[in-house]
Amino acid sequence: MEFEIKLPLFSGPFDLLLFFIERDELNINDIPISKITKDFLEYIHHLEKMNIEIASDFILVAASLMRIKAKMLIPRPELDEKGEEVDPREELIERLLEYKKYKSVLDEFRNFEEIRLSKEKRGNVERELKRLAETNDTEAELENLDLYKILKVFQNMAQRFEANKNKPNHKVTHYPYTVGGQKQYIIDKIEEKENVSFMEIIEENPEKIWIIFNFLSVLELLQLKYILIKIGEGYNNFWLSANPDYEEE
Repeated sequence: MEFEIKLPLFSGPFDLLLFFIERDELNINDIPISKITKDFLEYIHHLEKMNIEIASDFILVAASLMRIKAKMLIPRPELDEKGEEVDPREELIERLLEYKKYKSVLDEFRNFEEIRLSKEKRGNVERELKRLAETNDTEAELENLDLYKILKVFQNMAQRFEANKNKPNHKVTHYPYTVGGQKQYIIDKIEEKENVSFMEIIEENPEKIWIIFNFLSVLELLQLKYILIKIGEGYNNFWLSANPDYEEE
């Protein structure tokens, strides 16, 4: 038995983000970045499973959401010139509000267009009937067919074929790591040893994506006050240990 899955298509990444916000009745000025990032990535993964090409602007927004999430996990917040804390979501919220404003205007124009198209225009009935007859007269069209028109059609088809052939393809790679899984991995390491060097974790798999997932996991564990870090010897090295004052909620 085969099952057909249909997903709604959105005109752009901000259209998709607004859909999630309206669907879950979220406050656009206080977006839960973890939840909306998870929903956004799940949508992209579903598109890839259905062999639907993912546009570069969707990939760019996905990367921006991950960047905002990483910034919000950093214990030390970024400050502006006045010394006030900068919300990493500020730029995203401003762009969403601006997109929502233009989208509402476009919806009004679309309604006007539908109303206008539903009306029948007045004109010369004889001329309109003649034009319709000429449009549907296939034999008349074939009589006026010449070599130039055939070559013109062939040229258009060749240009369209070349454009489709040279169309850029975007591929999203799935990695066998998750932040949740690497958090548990680090916790197990700390339970096994009292102090664990971050360099020791990196040396197990020097792949860049492995380092990124483990670094994000360390940031989350620090935010939860589950672990402590101590600067170690060497370039960019530090030690991880359990926080004795941690209290699980």
